[in-house]
Amino acid sequence: MLSIDHIQVTVKDMSIAEPFYDKLMPILGFDLEKKVSAVIEEHDLYVVEYLSPQYDFGICSPRTAFTDNTIHRRKPGALHHLAFRAKSRTEVDELYLKIKDIGAEIVHAPRIFPEHGENYYALFFKDPEGIKYEIVYNSI
Repeated sequence: MLSIDHIQVTVKDMSIAEPFYDKLMPILGFDLEKKVSAVIEEHDLYVVEYLSPQYDFGICSPRTAFTDNTIHRRKPGALHHLAFRAKSRTEVDELYLKIKDIGAEIVHAPRIFPEHGENYYALFFKDPEGIKYEIVYNSI
């Protein structure tokens, strides 16, 4: 099976997103010392990448033509949500407190989601612009 090399998410406003992700990414195990950024004018792009040995996570500015568009996870081609796997329920609970502390919108506090399985323990949250994330532990 192939593994993920990198993920890039387009945000609406980098001035809002970057400070939030600078707080979130260390909670998820990324080292801010390995953060890089670039402006690529020919692509109308500002990108910030959080690097790790497992995979890289990046946030990108929208093209100028799309800056007035709204974020909605149900648009074709949009990221519905991104789930990060925890090692235990305790880790989900610990991350919940840290994510809550940085001002993320908590959609669902940690609990069992039986519609996904009898042991599917997760927390759902959104970034300041409404992009949805999940931390999950599923002991199958």
